[in-house]
Amino acid sequence: MNIVVCMKQVPDTEMERSLVPGDNTVDRAGADGVINYLDEFAIEEALKIAEAQGGEVTILTMGPEKAADSIRKALSMGADKAVHVIDDALAGSDAVASSLALAEALKVVGFDLVVFGSESTDARTGVVPAMVAERLGVPQLTLAGKVDVAGSEVTIRRVTDDGVATVTGSLPAVISVNEKINEPRYPTFKGIMAAKKKPVQILTMSDLSLPADAVGLENAASWVEDFTTRPPRQAGVVVKDEGDGGSKVAGFLAERKFI
Repeated sequence: MNIVVCMKQVPDTEMERSLVPGDNTVDRAGADGVINYLDEFAIEEALKIAEAQGGEVTILTMGPEKAADSIRKALSMGADKAVHVIDDALAGSDAVASSLALAEALKVVGFDLVVFGSESTDARTGVVPAMVAERLGVPQLTLAGKVDVAGSEVTIRRVTDDGVATVTGSLPAVISVNEKINEPRYPTFKGIMAAKKKPVQILTMSDLSLPADAVGLENAASWVEDFTTRPPRQAGVVVKDEGDGGSKVAGFLAERKFI
């Protein structure tokens, strides 16, 4: 089975993140790049499926040159190989353009099952898996809390407001998984050393047969119009208890209509 995990490198959520004045895009140069942590669950699930069913796990990433660091970490977790889509024309692409580039890359790579995390922590759209499936013309089974592959079918269980939904689709298919589905493994020293020798294929816009005006910030269907920096946090109010602390707190809360 050929399993492809679509992984994204994002700014570290533990660091202060910001937008770039001028084009209002995420400042990726000003923060450490890490694997989108929700994609780590997708990597783990792909590895588990490959271990149970046989086959290979390929990491597919679209991003700048520095994304190679995250690719190597994913390979050190146990993936077999990787594909890096890299081209200056892709900078600033929104979800629509990103799904187009990923879908074209998947056509080049080939797949039986494509696995996504539920969303990326920098954009938080959560729509790319569905868009990619639509572009590829294959079933989409999203927000899976459990995945089973049997023969030519994949079945997921998804928690809904009304209970648990079971959804089945035929392969090839696209799935996305949530963060409760498994516990991602840590790279071992052996895995880190092995990752240095695993193949990473580079694809550009010409390899995907995409025109430059199909992607990028200037051709985006959505963008950030404006932004302001978060105001500094104000000092809290100290209530001194001089025998009337309870009434002071109640008055403070009532004034702000909390009670």
